[in-house]
Amino acid sequence: MRLQLLSDLHLETEAFDPEPVPGAELLVLAGDIDATWDAFDRFKGWPVPVIAVAGNHEFDGREFDDAWPALRQRCDGCGIRLLERETLLLTDSGGQRVRFVGTIRWSDFDLFGEARRPQAMRAAGYFLRLMGSTIGGEVLDADRLRAESLDCRAWLAATLNAPPDGSYDATVVITHFGPSLRSGDPRFGSQPGTASFCNADDPLIPLADLWLHGHLHCRHDYLVERPGRAPSRVVCQAVGLQRKGEDRGYDATKLIELVPH
Repeated sequence: MRLQLLSDLHLETEAFDPEPVPGAELLVLAGDIDATWDAFDRFKGWPVPVIAVAGNHEFDGREFDDAWPALRQRCDGCGIRLLERETLLLTDSGGQRVRFVGTIRWSDFDLFGEARRPQAMRAAGYFLRLMGSTIGGEVLDADRLRAESLDCRAWLAATLNAPPDGSYDATVVITHFGPSLRSGDPRFGSQPGTASFCNADDPLIPLADLWLHGHLHCRHDYLVERPGRAPSRVVCQAVGLQRKGEDRGYDATKLIELVPH
């Protein structure tokens, strides 16, 4: 299966014009497309199926309990299949059955271990104030976000660790947040704030053939070795903020191929 991946377009402020990549069989949106949701209209009538996970900025200034069903309805109206703690089975042109496992996977602030969690959670306060979101009518703070994240992590781990049932040939995980410090932005390294962008989901990566994510305003494409099997591949194809030059080096024609196993 050949995939096109888009994330972190930030079309609420940026002028990026998404276009289909020739040869792609599927478009994956890995979050932070448009905080206003208006730009989801650009994907109506896309020539191949479109699936998505939400990004954190899709919740800016919103109440979680209201935003989730409203965002799903918005995506449905644009022909986009939104995945949140859900799986989707698709068959590619070669007959390969691919299981897509999708969740936003909020940050749990354990990227650097339990000892550094309080520091990471304090650093997250800045980003959460910018979001200005609520959950259950309460201000979304680091403690409440961590609880959401751990629910995502538990679902993801249970799904990936379940014995194969023979219904799929390959697994693709889609998250907004990065699954490893290897996905961190080299501009910021191991600062406490990096734990608001990546999780320590390294033990889960080998359970997927391909892991797609966004959130980091940089590009990554790396392999994680699996003894006796082809390596897992992790890809981030974020555009980022053009006004900050974060799109420098972005390849709008990149195809990500899931090789048959």
